[in-house]
Amino acid sequence: MTGQLQPYEDHVTAELVAPCAPGGAAPAPYDSATAAVLAALDQGAEEHLADARPTKTRASYARDWELWAEFHQWLAGRTGHVLPLTAVTKGTLVAFVVWLDEMKTAAPSTIDRRNTGVTVTARRHGTEVPKQATKAAREALKPMKLDPARTARGRGKAIAATPAHLKAMNTAPATRPQPAVGRRRGTQELPELARLRDRALATLAFGIAGRSEEVSSLDTEGITQVAEGLEVHVPSVKGRPPRDVAVAYGENPDTCPVRCWLAWQEAAGLTAGPAFLPVDQKGRLGTLRLGPDGCRLAITRAAQRAGLDVKLTGHSARRGLVNTGRRRGKRAEKLRKQGGWAANSPVFWEYVDEGERWEDTATEGIGL
Repeated sequence: MTGQLQPYEDHVTAELVAPCAPGGAAPAPYDSATAAVLAALDQGAEEHLADARPTKTRASYARDWELWAEFHQWLAGRTGHVLPLTAVTKGTLVAFVVWLDEMKTAAPSTIDRRNTGVTVTARRHGTEVPKQATKAAREALKPMKLDPARTARGRGKAIAATPAHLKAMNTAPATRPQPAVGRRRGTQELPELARLRDRALATLAFGIAGRSEEVSSLDTEGITQVAEGLEVHVPSVKGRPPRDVAVAYGENPDTCPVRCWLAWQEAAGLTAGPAFLPVDQKGRLGTLRLGPDGCRLAITRAAQRAGLDVKLTGHSARRGLVNTGRRRGKRAEKLRKQGGWAANSPVFWEYVDEGERWEDTATEGIGL
C-alpha cells in the first residue's frame, strides 16, 4: 500500500468512533480527515488481501462472480426485473443455491465454495452481506450434502461419449422440462439456433478429441471445408502446442461433424470470429465467444434433453473418440495426434486400453 491516499469523505456512510474513553465516557467521533485516512487504509487492506490470494483462488472467485451475474440474468428473465449484483440477500443467495443445483447440476461442495466466492467478492465491492443470508444458504445446502447422487457429481472419470450418444442428443426433442425455482414449473423450448449449435459443438468436439478450452477457442477461419471433410486448426491453449487435424464426413447425417458444422455456420451467418457463440432463450445470437464452461454445459444439457442414463461432460467427447476409434481399429498414433496428447501420456494410453478391452481377450478362443 504505497500509493497516495485520497480523500474518502464521500465513502464514509457512518461515523467511525474511537475506543471508549477512560471512565466509560461515550467515544468521540473521528474528524473527517482521520476518517478519510482510515477508510483509505481499509480499502488498501482489502486490495492487499485480495492480491495476496493465490492466482487460482482469484480466478475461482472471478468465475463465481460471473456465475452470480449469469444467475441474475436468468432471474430477470423470470421476474421481469433486473436486480443489482450487490443484492446479496437471504432470498437471492438461497435461490442461487437452488439454481446451481438444478440448472448447473453442481456438487454441494462446489455450491458451498461458490457461495464463499460470491460473498467475498460482494464485500470487496462494499456490500454488507447479512449473516442471515449466508446462514440460510448453508441451511439450503444441508439436505443436498446428504444426497449421495448430488455429492457424487463431478467425481470420477468422464464417461466416454459414443456415436450412439451423439445420435440420441442430436435427434432429441427441442422441448425439455424446466427446473423449478420455488413452485414454478413448466417446459422450455430450445431455440433452433441453439439446437444447431449444440449439434455442431458436440460432434466437432468428438471429431477433434477437443478439450472444452480448445473447442471454445476455435475460430471460423480455422475450420475449412475440403472435399473429404473439414480441416480444423486447433489453437494453442494453456501452453499446449496448436495442431491441425482432419475431420472426415460421417456416415450418419445426425452425427456427421461436417454436416452439423456447415448447418450451424449457415444458420448463424458465421464468416469470421469465434466458431461457437451463445444463444439466448429467444434464439438471439450473442457476439462474445462461448466460454469453456458454456461448451461443457452445451454437451451436458444436450445429454440431459436426450434422457441419457449417463452424465456427459466436456471431456466425454475427447475420451470417446479414442475408445470408439480403437474399437473400430484406428491406429493409436493417429488418435494420439488427433487429440494432441504427448507420446508418453498415461491418460491417453489408459483410453487406448479401454478401447482394446474386448480385442483378443485373455479368455477368448482358449477352449472354455
